[in-house]
Amino acid sequence: MTDWVIEVREITKVYRMGTVEVHALRGVSFTVHRGELVAIMGPSGSGKSTLMNILGCLDRPTSGEYILDGQRVSTLDDDQLAVIRNRKVGFVFQNFNLLPRMTALDNVELPLRYAGLLQGTRERARAALEAVGLGERVHHKPNELSGGQQQRVAIARALVNRPAIILADEPTGNLDTQSGQEVMALLTELNRSQGTTIVLVTHDPEIAAYAERVIHIRDGKIEKITTPRQVQQEGRP
Repeated sequence: MTDWVIEVREITKVYRMGTVEVHALRGVSFTVHRGELVAIMGPSGSGKSTLMNILGCLDRPTSGEYILDGQRVSTLDDDQLAVIRNRKVGFVFQNFNLLPRMTALDNVELPLRYAGLLQGTRERARAALEAVGLGERVHHKPNELSGGQQQRVAIARALVNRPAIILADEPTGNLDTQSGQEVMALLTELNRSQGTTIVLVTHDPEIAAYAERVIHIRDGKIEKITTPRQVQQEGRP
């Protein structure tokens, strides 16, 4: 087993709109080690969302190679990508994306059911909620939870299938400062205590400062890779 879980080699992504070509990614290459917490930063239109979609197997690159947990996924078809997403990737979104009529326990159990598991799903879902500090809220619906608690449910849902990576897209974007700090403290603790590999997209230097490395994207290319200390200094007025 290699010591990295993500390897991206000269990835490009070109969108064609009639006769116009938009180059969203232009030869991006990097690796993410197992157990690492990495942030991706960049201005609007930089290509970071396109990169996130490729890392999450929601889209395929135009050229280049993407290897996830030892498997080449760059050229897989839609059905194969769906299987990889379910087994290898846990998603945490800015808007939580919880089903409003289902309890926290039911929401967390969904990925296990999609994976075709028939036994032990309730127990695993409950354990995931306990791991994020919501053992007493398993039967609450999203509208009965605070924003921070809803994001914890989303994190539990991302963890429950024991994925190779968690992709967090602006995970604190809809939270107040305190709730955002609590969510990032939770993600950091999961990374440290369980060795969970996390890649997060953020525009906030304070959030990026939780990461071990920060990959800066601009105009579809990696502009630089910095440490959290450097990001904090650059983010100061």
